[in-house]
Amino acid sequence: MYDGHDQAIAALLRETDLLPEETLAALCEECRLTGRSLAGTVVGRGFVEGRALLHRVAEHLGLACVEDPPSAVAREVAASVPGDLARRYAVVPLRADAGSIELLAVDPFQPGLAGDLTFALGRDVRLVVADPGRVRHLLRIHYGGEAGGDGRPAGDAVRAGEGGGGPTEADLEQKAGQTPVVRFVSHVLSQAVRDHASDIHFEPFEGDFKVRCRIDGTLREVPPPPAHLAQPVISRLKVLAGLNIAERRVPQDGRIRFAVDGRSVDLRISTLPTQSGESVVLRVLDPSAAPLQLAELGMSPETAAGLQAVIHRPGGILLVTGPTGSGKTTTLYGCLRMINHPELKVLTAEDPVEYEIEGVMQLPVNPAIGLTFATALRSFLRQDPDVLMIGEIRDLETAQIAIQAALTGHLVLSTLHTNDATGAVTRLIDLGVEPYLLCATLEAVLAQRLVRRVCPACREQTEPPASLLAELGQEMMPATLRGFHRGRGCAACQQTGYSGRTGIFEWLQLSEPLRELVRQRAPALDIKRLAVERGMQTLRAAGLRAVFDGLTTSEELARCT
Repeated sequence: MYDGHDQAIAALLRETDLLPEETLAALCEECRLTGRSLAGTVVGRGFVEGRALLHRVAEHLGLACVEDPPSAVAREVAASVPGDLARRYAVVPLRADAGSIELLAVDPFQPGLAGDLTFALGRDVRLVVADPGRVRHLLRIHYGGEAGGDGRPAGDAVRAGEGGGGPTEADLEQKAGQTPVVRFVSHVLSQAVRDHASDIHFEPFEGDFKVRCRIDGTLREVPPPPAHLAQPVISRLKVLAGLNIAERRVPQDGRIRFAVDGRSVDLRISTLPTQSGESVVLRVLDPSAAPLQLAELGMSPETAAGLQAVIHRPGGILLVTGPTGSGKTTTLYGCLRMINHPELKVLTAEDPVEYEIEGVMQLPVNPAIGLTFATALRSFLRQDPDVLMIGEIRDLETAQIAIQAALTGHLVLSTLHTNDATGAVTRLIDLGVEPYLLCATLEAVLAQRLVRRVCPACREQTEPPASLLAELGQEMMPATLRGFHRGRGCAACQQTGYSGRTGIFEWLQLSEPLRELVRQRAPALDIKRLAVERGMQTLRAAGLRAVFDGLTTSEELARCT
């Protein structure tokens, strides 16, 4: 009900004292976080009766109100407004004569609506307020939908175009530029950035269109547009990214620069052809939301001290490991920011460059033209660098060049996809790296995960179920149960019980006894056993510390470790 007009509805509710100010403020914040409309929320939650709100809207706008519009209008009345005009402005005629016409409007808040329609129809237009859902129903019955361009429903128009070999580029561009599509895309992107989403998914299905945002590592659905707007919405995203909107058979990649609240945000876009249409995923690259200082990552003092000591050495290799989305690149950026100063030449090879760091030469690799991590590294060594960052070591060639760089006095930072720190050592040996070279160059490995934080607004003490304790293992002692907390769920955390994320870390620094095991090609389990004996804190132990400190939950720890 009246999506996109929360400020107007809030002002109206405030003026008419329909809601206490504190309740209204809480609902406005809830709607800002969830993306739902304020009008729909106050009516759906029973704070205000729908009919009462309609009358208040009508009074506020100086318009007439119809509580119960007819289930259909006469054919001659419907014919008084052309179908394309009715769909474009989302209006349905209620009564009409030679000189005037009354129109039910889905969105009576649209500025200049009455004036535009008066000019288009050549009659005196009087807008009438009614339940937007009922008006949409009439629109579908008499004109086939809210967007289309001919007498057929919009979805039928799209399918008919596809049956004839697909709509033309001009057709797609025209649909992508329609006001409802532009507004929807802008709203979803802006709200996702404000909610600190890392990814935005636009997913077409047969008869359905889903929009989901990944917030704090989990996907959450947002209210989607009607299914027939799937293609126009995806075309709009492709237009913003400068992609070929007529090409829907092969994947495409691009970038969108988007302004939100006065700051510029980069969105990395990827399209994927599926049976039901193109799936689009946007990666949000918002420098203001990324914790690029090591102190903000949630490391223990011991881990932070060890990491700082390694990155200030003149040479050697530091590896950060973990699955996709565990914050590896963020950690490396934090390291670069700490050591970046005019006396050092810092070069990075990334796929892609996620955030720009002043004073650092950053190179996006492009395997399609032969610019791989390995070829970038070879070129880097001729650029007189002090510090090199490689986005990921994926093959033996890249690993060998990284080792050569470390042997010749360069500090090399990179990532690997392994489950824990000791797994990185055995992974490099499995790639074909000689153990004696690894012992000579590898200084330390940092394994990490991101876990969701308990929401501070609804935090409460709890006791985990016995089954969960059994799953977590013997580290969980009964005496520590009083340290468990969970989020009850509130408007601030969108009823999830979590708000934000923090890191848990496993820090493996190679001592001489550990290097000896590496030389002997010892299994990862033996290396890990010795490292723990010498004081290494495992990911599970670091996670338990976060649980006992009330930062996260035992369920979240079980999910991530």
